[in-house]
Amino acid sequence: MRILIGADTYAPHVNGASYFAQRLAAALNERHEVHVVSPATGYGSERRVTAEGIVEHRVRSLPIWQRREFRFSLPIALRRVAGRILDEVRPDVVHVQSHFPVCRALIAAAHERGIFVVATNHFMPENLTHYLPLGRDQVHAWAWRDAARVFARADVVTAPTPYAAALATVAGIPGPVLPISCGIDLSRFRSGGDAAGFRHRYGLEDVPTVAFVGRLDSEKNLDVLVRAFATVRRRVRAQLLLVGTGAEDRALRALAAELGVADSVRFAGFVPDEELPDAYAASTVFVNPGTAELQSLVTLEAMACGRPVLGADAAALPHLVINDETGYLFAPGDTRALAGHLATLLQDPHLAAALGRRARAVAEQHDESRTVAAFEQLYAIGGDRSARVPMALAA
Repeated sequence: MRILIGADTYAPHVNGASYFAQRLAAALNERHEVHVVSPATGYGSERRVTAEGIVEHRVRSLPIWQRREFRFSLPIALRRVAGRILDEVRPDVVHVQSHFPVCRALIAAAHERGIFVVATNHFMPENLTHYLPLGRDQVHAWAWRDAARVFARADVVTAPTPYAAALATVAGIPGPVLPISCGIDLSRFRSGGDAAGFRHRYGLEDVPTVAFVGRLDSEKNLDVLVRAFATVRRRVRAQLLLVGTGAEDRALRALAAELGVADSVRFAGFVPDEELPDAYAASTVFVNPGTAELQSLVTLEAMACGRPVLGADAAALPHLVINDETGYLFAPGDTRALAGHLATLLQDPHLAAALGRRARAVAEQHDESRTVAAFEQLYAIGGDRSARVPMALAA
C-alpha cells in the first residue's frame, strides 16, 4: 500500500505530534511505501529520501516568531502544491495529523481526487489560548469550529484517547471519532535503562529523583512542580530533573533560586531520543502537571519504564494515572497535594516500585504494534469505499 502522511509538525520539531508522525511513518515503512509531506527545514521546498527509504516532501516554510525552532508553511498556493504531490505519488490513503495549513491543503486536494483520508487530531486550543491575555473563550470556540470544518472532509477521524475523541465530538468534529492510542515502542521503553550512565553524563547525584520530560513552556505548569519540590526538599534529600527546552527555562531557574533549591534542580536541556529511557531509569517518580494533554507520550514512556506517575487531574491524564494503581492524581495547580504525594513516594521506595510495576502493565496496553495494526485496518477501508468503519477499533 502507498501511504502519504501529512504533518504540520515533523522532524526536527520536538513535540508529541511530531514524534508520533515520525514513529508511525517508520513503523509503516516496514511493510508499505511511505511518503511524508511536512514543512521544510529551510525556506525552499525539497524532496528527499531518508536512509530508511521514507520519501519526504518538504514544502517551503518560515520560522515562527519567538519559536524559531518551529516552521510554518504559509497557505499561499499550498493547495496547488498538495495537489501536485498527490498527483505524483498517487497514494492509496492520505493520513493527516492536524487541520493546519499543510494538512488542510492535503485534505482539500485529496477530497477533490477521491483519495481516502484519515485524520488524527492532536490539537487542543488550550495549547494556544494559554498564551493569550484576552479573548481566550472566543478564540477557543473559533479554533474548534475551524478544526471541525476542516476535519468534516476526512473519511475517518481519530484521536489518541477516549477523552480526546469525546472532546472532539462535543466540539463539533463529525463522528464517530475513533480513539486509537499513539502507542509506544515497548522494546525501547522498559525497565533496566542505564541510570548510572545518565547520572554521570548529566551531573546528577545518586539520590531519589523527581523527573519531568517535555517542553518547558507555560501550559505545562512546571512552576507548580518546582514549588512542590521545594516544599519536599526541606524534609527529603532529593533532586528534580527537568529534561527539555522551552520559553520558561529562565523563569524556572529563577524560581528555583528564589525558593532556595537551585542546587537540587538539574536542567538537562535537550536529551537525544535514544537517551530518554536512561533518563526515566534515573528517576524515582515522574510528574506531569500539565492540563492540556490529549494523551501524553512522555507519561506513557515513564510508565513503560516502570515509573509511578503523579499527574494533574485534567484532560486525558486520568486515563493513565490511576490512584493507588499507577500513581496519584492531584487537582490542577494544587502544590500542597503534589508535595504530599511526592514526599510519600520519595520516602517509600517499595511503594514507588509497586506502583511502577502496575504502571508498566498499563503501558503494555499501548503497544505500538497495536496502533499500527489499527491504522492499517482503517487504511484498508480506502480500497472499499462502501465498507463501514469497524467499530471494534473504538474499543
